Amino acid sequence: MPQAVGVIQTLGFPPVLAAADAMVKGGRVTLVYFDLAERSEFVVAIRGPVSEVTLAVAVGIKAAESCYGGNVVSHYIVPNPPENVLAVLPIAYNAKVERFRT
Repeated sequence: MPQAVGVIQTLGFPPVLAAADAMVKGGRVTLVYFDLAERSEFVVAIRGPVSEVTLAVAVGIKAAESCYGGNVVSHYIVPNPPENVLAVLPIAYNAKVERFRT
């Protein structure tokens, strides 16, 4: 089954927390990356089947924007990322997230 990567970047911490929570509850996905981007922007990445990631990102965007002061800076979905992308970016399933993998 093709796997996808979905990413949401927000301005501030509360919106990214709301987005991450909504994404893992809104689809059969695994949270694989979370970090501070720059200028108080945060980024969260999920992986899972393409249809589930698409749904989860949509739910995450809605949750982040409905949060007080919520501002989504950017978002994107990469369906079936190639191996060279997985080797370079920190979005692979690792030991920390493997037990939560869906």
